[in-house]
Amino acid sequence: MSDPISIDIDQTILGIDESGKGDFFGPLVIAGVMADPKEAEIMAGWGVRDSKKISDNRILELSRKIIESSVHTVVVIGPEKYNELYVKIKNLNRLLAWGHSRVIENIAENHTPDLAVSDKFGRTDSIENALMKNGQKIKLIQRVRAESIIQVAAASILARAKFVEYMKRLSGQYGMKLPLGAGAPVDDAGRRLAAKHGVDIFGKTAKVHFKNLKKIMG
Repeated sequence: MSDPISIDIDQTILGIDESGKGDFFGPLVIAGVMADPKEAEIMAGWGVRDSKKISDNRILELSRKIIESSVHTVVVIGPEKYNELYVKIKNLNRLLAWGHSRVIENIAENHTPDLAVSDKFGRTDSIENALMKNGQKIKLIQRVRAESIIQVAAASILARAKFVEYMKRLSGQYGMKLPLGAGAPVDDAGRRLAAKHGVDIFGKTAKVHFKNLKKIMG
């Protein structure tokens, strides 16, 4: 399933990508977008490309167009569920594989793309091993810099948009801006959050296996 075969852009492709895996606060989001060549061409005309190269405001605009025009799915693993899964799985790549496989399974319930393409992480068989009956029917390729494929870029935009929206809600819920990433501003915000709500709050807002938690706790 993950043989290094060429990707035919004339195929109907399911692109898969994620957002939030490097962020202490917030969820892990994995999205999938399925599009045929004509639909992919239209998306390219809108300016769909790797979400890391687009402003968050533009990502939100593009995500609405992608949602309205394509077969898609978004799996949001909130902090509480993420921490629960991490205790069981004990490995981020395996957790990512679980999320990617859920995206493929969601699409496979009613659609059969010619190919699924995911950005490569960890072992190439990690997603395949997590797939169930329907998903196993779909050929899967994992590639470095897979966002160069329009469907994967579209999935990266959906995932990022959902992550940004989630973070806005989370910040509003706790009355302070929760920074993105895992740098020093995140540690500072974490100390202020703990001072206001107690240390148990991190189980509801953050990925507690990150090193940030030890820094915040001193």
